[in-house]
Amino acid sequence: MTDAILYHDCTLATMRAGDTPYGLIEQGAVVISAGEIAWVGSYDDVPQTYKGAVAQSLGGRLVTPALVDCHTHLIFGDNRAKEFEMRLNGASYEEIAKAGGGILSTMRATRAASDEDLLAQVLTRVDALLSEGVGTIEIKSGYGLSVDQELRMLRVARQIGDLRDVIIRTTWLAAHALPPEYKDKADDYIDEVVITGLRRAHEEGLVDAVDGFCESIGFTTAQMRRIFDVAKALDLPVKLHAEQLSDQKGALLASEYNGLSADHLEYLNANDVPAFAQGGSVAVLLPGAYYTLGETQLPPIKALRAHDVPMAVATDCNPGSSPLCSLLTAMNMACTLFGLTPEEALCGTTRHAAKALGLGTEHGQIAIGYRSNLAVWDLNHPSELSYWIGGSPLHKRLSMRRESKGNKL
Repeated sequence: MTDAILYHDCTLATMRAGDTPYGLIEQGAVVISAGEIAWVGSYDDVPQTYKGAVAQSLGGRLVTPALVDCHTHLIFGDNRAKEFEMRLNGASYEEIAKAGGGILSTMRATRAASDEDLLAQVLTRVDALLSEGVGTIEIKSGYGLSVDQELRMLRVARQIGDLRDVIIRTTWLAAHALPPEYKDKADDYIDEVVITGLRRAHEEGLVDAVDGFCESIGFTTAQMRRIFDVAKALDLPVKLHAEQLSDQKGALLASEYNGLSADHLEYLNANDVPAFAQGGSVAVLLPGAYYTLGETQLPPIKALRAHDVPMAVATDCNPGSSPLCSLLTAMNMACTLFGLTPEEALCGTTRHAAKALGLGTEHGQIAIGYRSNLAVWDLNHPSELSYWIGGSPLHKRLSMRRESKGNKL
């Protein structure tokens, strides 16, 4: 086992399901070999096979799976600070959108930006996440709103994985808003841009999943069904922005298609949770948008718990409703605003977040056969990850590529 490294003198929050909170192992040890976890457990129980492996002390620090940000819109041009000010002066999200702001203002800025500008801007946001122990990030299209512009966003996203030590999952979100050239022609837009572009993205290997904004100011469940049928034919998993501003039954649609996730869910009716739970989708909670928009309608957390629906937590980083580049802050918000426990919040950014990206068998837990994608923290207990606000307690990452400090390579 010449390539094996035995990390020891640490507390492991394995995030494996079971009776032990956080799957905690005091005085733990983990063996990494060929980019995978070869063994994990108490240091006293290290098998003889690994006694001769190179040993590295972690100085009594906490180790968790690297965090997973499973819902972001990281690629965009400019920002919408002026709209933030408008909201504080009384304008609603819907009013801003109908006045040509919102997603359409970001569309114009994104279309005007060069590939180099988009890449440079997104890398600053990626670096902020990596500095907090994030090892996997989902990035959506959705600000180009034409076939070529949407594909361009995904190409930029794919470059990130070559420039940073991070796993990138890309999502086709052309069904985000209607561009001006398709005003009052939503069905034409779906045919000519969303579906046509999706087929091209699939042919070019640019897309890992398909999403849409199912809302009164977005797309209907009937329209999303047409898109999901194409995704299914292409063997692509689906997810959905659902029940953020009103109850459109989008979560039930996602469940019907065995979607990876339904995201937001503030207006999900508690009576619909049993049916939603049957599809196996993850409920992705986005407290950053709830906070920024000043919402008061809470997701049905108690009902989701009661029906064992896995709950993930993500930043929803975007220029309009959640300008948040801190997954640790999102965890704190999920606890303080939504009532999650610190264990639920950490599970929501590890095991359940990985499941929401279709990566639940390789990431999000410290378990044999999982990839070496771990975070080492200058902390004593995993509850502290949701407790502190501001600053990052990350010591380093133990990644598939190399040890890193979680920022630029």
